[in-house]
Amino acid sequence: MKTVSMLGLGLALWAGLAASAQALGPFQVYEQALRNDPEFLSAIKARDAGLESRNIGRAGLLPKLSYNYNKGRNNSQATYLNERGNTHDDRNYNSYGSTLTLQQPLIDYEAYANYRKGVAQSLFADETFRSKSQELLVRVLTHYTQALFAQDQIDNARAKKKAYEQQFRQNEHMFRQGEGTRTDILEAESRYELATAEEIQAHDEQDAALRELGALIGVATLDIDELTPLTRSFSSLPLEPGSFSSWHEMALESNPILASQREALEVARYEVERNRAGHLPKLNAYASVRKMESDSGNTYNQRYDTNTIGIEISVPLYAGGGVSASVRQASSNLAQVEYELEGKTRETLIELRRQFNACQSGVSKLRAYQKALISAEALVVSTRQSILGGERVNLDALNAEQQLYSTRRDLAQTRYDYLLAWTKLHFYAGTLGAQDLARVDEAFIAPGQAY
Repeated sequence: MKTVSMLGLGLALWAGLAASAQALGPFQVYEQALRNDPEFLSAIKARDAGLESRNIGRAGLLPKLSYNYNKGRNNSQATYLNERGNTHDDRNYNSYGSTLTLQQPLIDYEAYANYRKGVAQSLFADETFRSKSQELLVRVLTHYTQALFAQDQIDNARAKKKAYEQQFRQNEHMFRQGEGTRTDILEAESRYELATAEEIQAHDEQDAALRELGALIGVATLDIDELTPLTRSFSSLPLEPGSFSSWHEMALESNPILASQREALEVARYEVERNRAGHLPKLNAYASVRKMESDSGNTYNQRYDTNTIGIEISVPLYAGGGVSASVRQASSNLAQVEYELEGKTRETLIELRRQFNACQSGVSKLRAYQKALISAEALVVSTRQSILGGERVNLDALNAEQQLYSTRRDLAQTRYDYLLAWTKLHFYAGTLGAQDLARVDEAFIAPGQAY
């Protein structure tokens, strides 16, 4: 018997360790999503491509070195007019040319504007990637809490069904005893069926959330048992700083969406300058080394070695109005981006305020629902006792049960909403990082921790 008990204990410990090894908290899901989420991996490549814009723009300001070589076989006939008439000379010969050219822009405003545009495009790509990184944190926590809330709804619906089934049987028994009514039976049966429908809907919502979560980490399906639930003792997270004005300043300074939009404005501004440069002259310095032999009929059997150094200037005079039209087009695009930045700023600050208010009111709502849950549980007990004493009727019991389960649902929803609001507040402020998700992760049950 002692051996069997030790074996059973060993199996229990092994099962516990296996469950702990498979449990995934929000932070573990995020770490896997960094390696598997297609949207995030796409953002990495988009950033890498965007960072090259700086190098592409800078190339227009740097020297250009080119080499050209040609060699050919020529068959020609030279005709000379003399006193005896025309004399023909057939020439069959090889020709070749070799040119090495170095060119350096000295004054080229278009190249300079293109370089500054490339710098802005590079910064735009970097800020966009920072936004995608923070969005991944929000997406992970959103789908994670959706799956857990759906499980809370399933558990709640099952508890309701059990309570209504007991009430249904009790009402049937009382009806047979002549002490109840048919209406009481129908009322309990109706509540039971509604709870069944709620359970089915919660299962569908949970399946969708788990599939979304699985897509983030590259697996076909996830089981709800693989996620760590939220601790029942969770109350709130520290809100630092405590004033909205500080969060307002942080958002204007650090929000990656606004930062990328400002870089988009710089891109549009230098696109205007690049097009305006079509009216301006260009000055280049150049040097070349050229070797040619019999490159034309006039240089037959002659070889030239030529070294050249100098400057060249090009002055645009008229291009059919295309340059002016391009400037007007780029200016309109610039104005469009300015309005988009203004709109995005207003939208971000509105969302920032909404999440800040949700964090502040969420703490009070959590306390209120926790107290309401205690009262609802007590109400169910007292109502059942009052029915036995003849002071209440069956409908009162059903309503008390309904209030209890609604309070449980609202409390669970408020807890998850608070976590998301706290996370989104940091997202809109532009400060959301892995360390914030780690703090949220602490609110969930760690593997091996008692629930």
